[in-house]
Amino acid sequence: MAKNWAIVVGINQYNPNNFAPLKYAKRDAERMRDFFRSANFDEVCYFADDSPNHVLPNGTQIPTQPNYDNLISFLHDRFEKPFLSAGDNCWFFFAGHGGRYLDRDYLMPAGANPREIDRTGIQVSYVRDRLCRCGADNVILILDACRNEGSRDGQGVGNEHQQGVITISACSPTQKSWEIDELGQGAFTYALLEALQISGERNCATVERLDQYLRFRVPELCRQYRKFPEQKSPHQRRSCHEVSLYFAAAICNVDGCCCVEK
Repeated sequence: MAKNWAIVVGINQYNPNNFAPLKYAKRDAERMRDFFRSANFDEVCYFADDSPNHVLPNGTQIPTQPNYDNLISFLHDRFEKPFLSAGDNCWFFFAGHGGRYLDRDYLMPAGANPREIDRTGIQVSYVRDRLCRCGADNVILILDACRNEGSRDGQGVGNEHQQGVITISACSPTQKSWEIDELGQGAFTYALLEALQISGERNCATVERLDQYLRFRVPELCRQYRKFPEQKSPHQRRSCHEVSLYFAAAICNVDGCCCVEK
């Protein structure tokens, strides 16, 4: 049976001299973490403002505050050798600030400085490169990383792509990714969790269906809660060789929840 493995990162608390603090990035990450756990993922590694240490399979405890050093160390050390196999799935979810510098996408960890993005941010390409070392067939990046106060704006991330990796971003460059007080979440992650839990004929059983659902539902939520300019559509990237398959996996119910299998 296919294994499912995930990293979930959510950051509300940024230095206010550098970025506006966020309201719901941590909550979005918590709900993604809870979803993955309820879907019986083999391991879910959770990094947030006040998250407890994570215990590795060998019993080692590692700090999970989502700063640059902790995230880089984890990505380097955990992915030094393959630990998944063909048919397995590796997920990465990030909710927080993001940006672009010299045509490269960056995720902003806690403590990041927009004046020194290349030194204090984490390149999305680095995250992809490390994840691809895990041995899984499918690597899925979900990036809600274009945020600011009231909205999650700035330069959207997820424009660079790499073969064998599926990237779904909350918005395209220059768009806003809204946080909605009435929902207590970001619009993108709220819609994403809705989609992953749909069952029956309307289920989002492939990434293609998931993409279609998000492109409809996210703008609908923005209109409903009067968030303008509208977050028009999540942004998705894949390599040309993925067009015919485009993550040919099934999302199936396990105890009322969903997980990904080949």
